Amino acid sequence: MIPIVKGHGLGNDYLVLAEWDLPQPLDPPAVRLLCHRHLGVGSDGILLATSRTEPYGLRIFNPDGSEAEKSGNGLRIFAKYLVEHGVATTDAFGIRTAGGDVRAEVRREEGRVVSVAVDMGRATFDAAAIPVLGPPREVVDEPLAVGDRTVRITALSVGNPHCVVFVDRLEESLLHDLGPRLERHPAFPRRTNVQLARVVARDRLEVLVWERGAGPTMASGSSSCAVAAAAVKRGLADRRVAVHLPGGRLDVEVGADFALRLDGPVEEVFEGVLAPDLCRRLGWPHG
Repeated sequence: MIPIVKGHGLGNDYLVLAEWDLPQPLDPPAVRLLCHRHLGVGSDGILLATSRTEPYGLRIFNPDGSEAEKSGNGLRIFAKYLVEHGVATTDAFGIRTAGGDVRAEVRREEGRVVSVAVDMGRATFDAAAIPVLGPPREVVDEPLAVGDRTVRITALSVGNPHCVVFVDRLEESLLHDLGPRLERHPAFPRRTNVQLARVVARDRLEVLVWERGAGPTMASGSSSCAVAAAAVKRGLADRRVAVHLPGGRLDVEVGADFALRLDGPVEEVFEGVLAPDLCRRLGWPHG
């Protein structure tokens, strides 16, 4: 029997599995099937626990089978899982990701974890660190040709790559047009997450997200951090901002050194075991 948990942060949903419960390593075909919303369990990605001691190891998979360095909502879902499923014994702890180590802190109500804050590390706008092709520079409000149009982008890394486009009006049609083009633009050798962002006030941003390897999502923690950092860098927002996404609100604090802290609600929606039929399709032993 292979245990599985599903959680979400503002509708951005992930499956949580533990490496020690799996009969064989998790590979891209298995990720794609598990994330498939009709043939599998369905999710925006998979969080794979890789160690039972702090810092708790985490691998993050996109639904296309590729691996992500970091995910703000994924980290918050994972933190709740660690606490509520008996892996972590304290309410504040370290998590190790491919995008660097982070600190997580859970908040409880009546013993139940209702929200999680994560120190997401520092944002960098350095082209080589993101990476973005071209000469050494900070990629801030610079033009980029996308097909027959030119858009102004601010690119940065918060442990994974992001491309922020500030707009006067948020439009789903524009996200579906620019999102896939920017994600796979030749300027981004490792692809990128994409955000359309609107500044409503100095303490309020509205955002639509196109996630690398996933497409449009209801929310994204790392994208929220990226947009907040980009807005501060460009002088458009204060260092504490509420980021409003289709799924709800996340709060981001941008430090003087561009250290990022993300806070918001998180929920689990089910826990159980993978059914024998799905295990057979995965080629995994079951019983």
